[in-house]
Amino acid sequence: MEFKRFLVNKLILFFALSTLITVAVALTGSAFDSEAHLRYIDLLTPIKYAALCMLPTLVTWSKRELSPKALLFRKALMLVLIEAVMLVIAFTSSVIDTTRPEVVFVYAGSVLLIFVAVNLFLWLKNSAEAKKLNGELAKFQAQHGE
Repeated sequence: MEFKRFLVNKLILFFALSTLITVAVALTGSAFDSEAHLRYIDLLTPIKYAALCMLPTLVTWSKRELSPKALLFRKALMLVLIEAVMLVIAFTSSVIDTTRPEVVFVYAGSVLLIFVAVNLFLWLKNSAEAKKLNGELAKFQAQHGE
């Protein structure tokens, strides 16, 4: 994959992550600490989390197209690294009550759900692009008698 395209995909991923992390923070915060009040600076938290989660995504970079097995391995590695990053954040944060196992479980589960949702979204996006390209190729071949 061309590096410029790789970076554009990572930018799309960043915005998708920021959105879904914001939703997860709102839902889990409401469930576990509904009396808390946020400061304006707290609104940047999902952006910081998304930025930190972007670092493990670099394991998927390759100049050549990866085999399905290699891609699956790198995606699994990426998930493990993202979970590790987010759990380090949780256990070093004074805001997240990691003494309660249910909070840690929901936090890790939220990371997994966001990972699956983002990857599903990107797969649908890439699938639509591939379908469009295949349609254009078929049209070109029909016009040129191939």
